[in-house]
Amino acid sequence: MLSKMLRTILFLLAAALALPGQTLKTKNVIFVMTDGLRTQEVFTGADPALLNKENGNVPDATLPALKTAYWRDTPDARREALMPFLWTTIAKQGQIYGNRALQSDAYVTNGMNFSYPGYNETLTGFADPRIDSNDKKHNPNVTVFEWLHTKPAFRNRVAAFGAWDTFPYIFNAPRAGFPVNAGHDPMPGAITPRMEAINALKAETKYWEGETFDSFTFHTALEHIKARQPRAVFLSLGETDEWSHAGQYHLYLRSAARVDAYLAKLWETVQAIPQYRGQTTLIVTVDHGRGEAPVEWRSHGQKIPDSKYIWMAFLGPDTPALGERSKIEPVTQSQLAATMSALLGEDYNAAEPKAGKPIADAIKRP
Repeated sequence: MLSKMLRTILFLLAAALALPGQTLKTKNVIFVMTDGLRTQEVFTGADPALLNKENGNVPDATLPALKTAYWRDTPDARREALMPFLWTTIAKQGQIYGNRALQSDAYVTNGMNFSYPGYNETLTGFADPRIDSNDKKHNPNVTVFEWLHTKPAFRNRVAAFGAWDTFPYIFNAPRAGFPVNAGHDPMPGAITPRMEAINALKAETKYWEGETFDSFTFHTALEHIKARQPRAVFLSLGETDEWSHAGQYHLYLRSAARVDAYLAKLWETVQAIPQYRGQTTLIVTVDHGRGEAPVEWRSHGQKIPDSKYIWMAFLGPDTPALGERSKIEPVTQSQLAATMSALLGEDYNAAEPKAGKPIADAIKRP
């Protein structure tokens, strides 16, 4: 009891000290979400209960190559095989939260455990009971990105990219005033020949009606980052959710591995650009979790309570290298907006008191 009370006191003290307005090195944040990627794969790698045709719909011809790529004898080796950048770079040079086996809980507070409520909570810092579906309705709430965009230092330096075509509604793009490129829509004012080619491919290559492939979304964002160098970037990828809903475990695993490769490419790219080098923090998380194998892994929502559990990771010049967190107080999705703004030296909680407080341990005190 005493040790738990002491941990709580230390956590609250750290939170009080890690206030916005510090002199930090972070001048830019790249905030990446991959829809519904389970904590199970992130922390233990490929799930043996799903590496088969019966539960994971893995074709017999595909299974040997899938096992060669992602199966290892131990959970630690499996997770590194699946997401090497996350585990060899972010988890060593930054922090990762959400491994419940190590008493590191991370969860959503909205009670819905699905996409729009999760993105709203992440981006505004609080759950809103009015947002109870994935319907295309303009968000009445102001996101941390829109709030930043009102500040002179971030005006015309904010951009959002999403595979799902609901993001213009989640960000309330007409009101927000910064680019929100989503779904199969082309990026307006193609600024490079490469962007023009991506726009064409995105329009011509459709598999899901309301969502494009992650590759198109990622390379649109990457091209914009290189050309325009925004200070606050949001990127959401969707295939981890689509393939799991479809019950295609081999495609789900490959999309998770591709997300990791994209994170590595993003980090490599920004470290080669003077504006970003040594001044950029990468935040990675998800909108919701999923159920357990062999059946509930395909879905999430109120009827699957464990789908409230998520994971989040931080890498940047102001995040202490504490690695995989253990034996700590829980963190919530509602804290991410204020954590992002605090890393940029801004006080989002002053503007939005309902938002969760910054995650103190993710921000180094000068």
